[in-house]
Amino acid sequence: MPDPDVATTSEYGVLGVRTESRSGAHSFTLDRYPPAAGLAELVERYWVVSWELPPGREASITLLPHPCVNVVLDRGRLTVSGVGSDRFTYAYRGAGGVFGIKFRPGGFLPFLGGPLSDITDAVLPAEQLWGPAATVLAERMTAATGLDRRVALVEAFLRERWPEPDPQVALVQRIVAALLHDRTIARVEDVTGMFDINPRTLQRLFQRYVGVSPKWVLRRYRLHEAAAVLARERHRPWAEVAAELGYFDQSHFIRDFTAAIGMTPGAYAQACRRMEAPVSA
Repeated sequence: MPDPDVATTSEYGVLGVRTESRSGAHSFTLDRYPPAAGLAELVERYWVVSWELPPGREASITLLPHPCVNVVLDRGRLTVSGVGSDRFTYAYRGAGGVFGIKFRPGGFLPFLGGPLSDITDAVLPAEQLWGPAATVLAERMTAATGLDRRVALVEAFLRERWPEPDPQVALVQRIVAALLHDRTIARVEDVTGMFDINPRTLQRLFQRYVGVSPKWVLRRYRLHEAAAVLARERHRPWAEVAAELGYFDQSHFIRDFTAAIGMTPGAYAQACRRMEAPVSA
């Protein structure tokens, strides 16, 4: 059984300087809330993005996705979002908000009933998985007043459909937690030795339960942290950040960072210093 108190996904992922716009005004907020103890084995957290902009103004946030499935309520529609391999930008205007359920890596497979790789980079209507009950849930969540009521509706819905325990989910989450927290892991080979698992078996396990490879997860978590550090400590040398995260080949770090973020580490840090939105989809 996985330890529900151990984080299995990053706290990072919003690119650029998140807490302030160029004018110094807050354009959006991101809040996270834990699930009930009985659901924490499969659900990492709930998240709420809310915003309020002056009439006629539009803004956007760019995100580097986690290796997680999210069930999202946006504009009255409930969707299932598989792991996104690329960054994406969400534009918003006026006043509004989005509510999400972030499942732990591997935690959504018992609900889907098939390989998570089948929905990687896909967004599905929740009705495709849960039928008319998903429409009813979306309507009730949209009409609900207050976060507590929304969470209660979600948790009652999930409890009614809670799957039988799957020991492979627990194994996947232990491996993912190690990829997130253990800085001695620099390569997938380190994982196979640590967990005494065949490389091919590890790859198949991740394709089925996570939807992406263990190498992808390791790289994504390190790049989440690199982007966060460069945005927060804007005058810190990027080469120093790379070395701290286990990138001893600077050209390798530059390639990975540029492919994921859309600009070099140096250009990203400069954009953050100028308080610019550094990337767009």
